[in-house]
Amino acid sequence: MKVRISFQARIAGVLIMLLLIVVFAVFIAVRAATQDAVRKQAQAQLEVGTRVFEGLLEMRGKRLRDSVQLLSTDFGFRDAVASADSATIRSVLLNHGARINANDMFLLGMDGTVMASTVAQIPEGSPFPYTQALRELKGKNQSMLIVPLQGQPHLLVESTVLAPLPIARVVMGFSMDGDLAQELRSLSGLQVSFLSIVQKQPGQMISTQPAPLFDSLRGVMMNPPSDEMQMTEHQNQSFLSKILRLGSNSDSEVVALLQSPLDQAMQAFAPLDKTLFWITVVALACSLVGALLLARNLSRPVSALAQAARRIGEGDYATPVVLDRRDELGLLASAINSMQSGIAERELQLAHNALHDPLTGLPNRALVMERLGSAVIAQRPVALLYLGIDNFRAISTNVGLEGVEQLLRIISEQLQEPLRPGDTVARLSDNEFLLLVHNAETDSAVAVADRLQRLLVKPQRIGEQDIAMDACIGIAAYPANGDSASELLRRASIARQDAAQLPGRLQVYVDGRDVAHLRQISLIRDLRQAARNGELSLHYQPKLDIRNGRVTQAEALLRWQHPQFGSVSPAEFIVLAERTGSIQILTNWVIEEALRQLAEWAYRGLVLQVSVNISADDLLDGNLADRVAALLKLYRVPAEQLIFEITESA
Repeated sequence: MKVRISFQARIAGVLIMLLLIVVFAVFIAVRAATQDAVRKQAQAQLEVGTRVFEGLLEMRGKRLRDSVQLLSTDFGFRDAVASADSATIRSVLLNHGARINANDMFLLGMDGTVMASTVAQIPEGSPFPYTQALRELKGKNQSMLIVPLQGQPHLLVESTVLAPLPIARVVMGFSMDGDLAQELRSLSGLQVSFLSIVQKQPGQMISTQPAPLFDSLRGVMMNPPSDEMQMTEHQNQSFLSKILRLGSNSDSEVVALLQSPLDQAMQAFAPLDKTLFWITVVALACSLVGALLLARNLSRPVSALAQAARRIGEGDYATPVVLDRRDELGLLASAINSMQSGIAERELQLAHNALHDPLTGLPNRALVMERLGSAVIAQRPVALLYLGIDNFRAISTNVGLEGVEQLLRIISEQLQEPLRPGDTVARLSDNEFLLLVHNAETDSAVAVADRLQRLLVKPQRIGEQDIAMDACIGIAAYPANGDSASELLRRASIARQDAAQLPGRLQVYVDGRDVAHLRQISLIRDLRQAARNGELSLHYQPKLDIRNGRVTQAEALLRWQHPQFGSVSPAEFIVLAERTGSIQILTNWVIEEALRQLAEWAYRGLVLQVSVNISADDLLDGNLADRVAALLKLYRVPAEQLIFEITESA
């Protein structure tokens, strides 16, 4: 089953969908802008924190360096170093380290051998592992070295003991432990992590991050990214991270990881997300209401226009579209009203044209037959007058098309003069009219026909010519002459044809004329095929020359043996042939048959002249002479043996 979605629902759906797209786009844009702002803030915080971190280490290193230099210049300490008083040296190192919170104290010989140490991992008498690194650092005018020691990063500084020549080197340092990391975090606002790596093996993780993150942090610090700053994820927590390499040599390094937490920064925007969410909900609700109202505002006029189109399609042109709007829909409603009025006018015109003659404006056959049928059904007496202008063709030839049209308009006006209100005059064809006279018997119809003939017999001035019309009128009345409209029309037509043969040109239908009329129709229909069917024959009436008692001529007499009616008189079918235009077919056949017979007689030694009757229509045929010449040549008959006689009707 196909679900039907209304126009209103479609509009509302499209508007809501567009709003959802816009709101979603705004939300994504705000979210992206927020994340970008958080990232930039984190970058700024990380840069500031890095500077703070570096400054704090530098400060701690400077303070440690000052303390070491102070110790190296102490007279008692120099004296103990010069006298190799190991007990005094160790006591001084421990006391001085305790005062400055240093936990790594070494006294080195000028060759790098450990003379005194507080670190068990580097005993006295062993070479100091970072001697070369300290010398390289001193060559760079730097005095602070960060190295991995005892699994942790340590910061070391060095100072030379002079007496007055260099006799030893004092190295002191402190471990970069959790306290230092927490101090750096409190000052920089960053998460701080330290990791020492010796021969690619990590040492103890020192970090302000919780212990569950150590493994993830260690992975980042063991494989530091190429970028200085990078987004990292640790157990679904996002950080902007920066790796600092604090110290390194061929097989060890110390790495610091500074991290700005993005999730915490995003939490600051949580109220904005909540506010944006509720703004979205309210906007969607308002837009839903607005979309429904807009869709309703659009769908109602569209529905009204659709109903108007449906009414117009059903033929209702009287009900206008009432739509009080000034927008495009209002213009469309006005256009539909105009179209409706135009269609109504055109349909009225079409209906009028369908039932009226376009030239004279008179009703046509369809309308007069409808009115005649209504009168018959209502059993009202009515007379039907069938009028024809017999010389219409000759008039048309004389006055031309414009003159004929003028004449037809005059006739249409004259035919209405003797009629009463309610009677009908209709035009059937070029020269035929019907007059429907209500509540009239035969006598009344004859009187009307007589008045019409008196009107029509008066010559009419058309252009430069006076035109006289030969009008024939046939009358059939209901109920005397028929009980249906078609029967009355047919009998009125028969009466008109009979009137054409009468001097008064007026005839009332006579009972029984239908049979004669049907015979004429059959003869007219079959006459065209008579020659082809072998139904025609020529009889020759000899003409005797009384002076010498010889037959020198014969007259060809045409006969027709009809398969249904038998022998048909020439007086009957010749008239029909001349009326219907079939006379030339008969003439051509008669001429050819007469020449064929003459050729046959000549072959037998009989030479005669044969006379053939031709009509006026034959004389008007421009091809007659050529056709006769061709037949004379075909049958080898001398032209003087064929005589043409013009019929009396011509």
